[in-house]
Amino acid sequence: MRVVVVGATGNVGTAVVEALAADDRVTSIVGLARRLPDAWSPPKTELRAADVTEDDLVAHVAGADAVVHLAWLFQPTHEPLVTWRANALGSIRVFEAVTRARVPALVYASSVGAYAEGPEDDRRVGESWPTHSLPTAAYGREKAYVERVLDVVERDHPDLRVVRLRPGFIFARSSATEQRRLFAGPFLPGWLVRPGRLPLVPLPAGLRFQALHATDVAEAYRLAVTGDARGAFNVAAEPVIDTAAIAGALGARLVEVPRAVVRAAVAAGWHAHLFPAAPELVDLVFRLPVMDTTRARVELGWAPQRSAVDALAEMLEGMADGAGGPTPPLAGDRPSRRLSELRTGVGEAP
Repeated sequence: MRVVVVGATGNVGTAVVEALAADDRVTSIVGLARRLPDAWSPPKTELRAADVTEDDLVAHVAGADAVVHLAWLFQPTHEPLVTWRANALGSIRVFEAVTRARVPALVYASSVGAYAEGPEDDRRVGESWPTHSLPTAAYGREKAYVERVLDVVERDHPDLRVVRLRPGFIFARSSATEQRRLFAGPFLPGWLVRPGRLPLVPLPAGLRFQALHATDVAEAYRLAVTGDARGAFNVAAEPVIDTAAIAGALGARLVEVPRAVVRAAVAAGWHAHLFPAAPELVDLVFRLPVMDTTRARVELGWAPQRSAVDALAEMLEGMADGAGGPTPPLAGDRPSRRLSELRTGVGEAP
């Protein structure tokens, strides 16, 4: 098989490329990214520079047996038209390239963030749960829009095998600095998240979410690429992470605070350009349903090897150590990187 991975150098992309490279059925991989790494050369892989918003993508996907679309911009959060152009319109360009080149399979990175608010009884939802997300949150709005685009792609191209993976939060040591930059910003000291350093940790009451390790989600992508599955699959590890689990990972005593207080603090920090995540993202997180992953386990044959708590703990330890990976998006923490975040504006750089 020849596989093209769009967005090959991020947290999920690097793990997916490595998982595919380890599969004997995959003979070659083309990894596309806006910025190419200097010192990352996975087996069977040719890395190419390409921007989904403007480059000719047909030339890159031609001859592929499958395309995995992972590219996504989280920032600049203060310029939603920039992320819309990359995420919504960029995804359309990828899908158009796939259909024009007659690639037989497309695997797309959707998200738990595409789902509408969970049911009041907190029961787990399957893949048929509505995917209209929260329209005021840029991330959810874009994920939901691309789901609708894929509905049309599947209708108009019934011979194209389309797979949508909807994972929870994806953690790994190598992504720790990237996630600190995207969601916490340059003012969070690494020592603060080292287990045992804080006597107590304030967390918003009712917070809970699903997560998994990057290598486990990469295995789900490998199975989707090399198998014959179609449709959507929820992907997450157990247990569901709540405030007690987060406090336990930090080795701190839990102090729950009202959700409105946390939301107001995030909004103040975001409007002051001190914090990268927009307050609407907080709204989205609190609306997330708990996903039922039965279909992925039965039809894909997928099972995570690490617990959600282990994945979270690994990321937090990596954040404390300033850990990173071998590609530009995953570069490790250092003073010059934080200064660059301040110079370009917190949450402003793509």
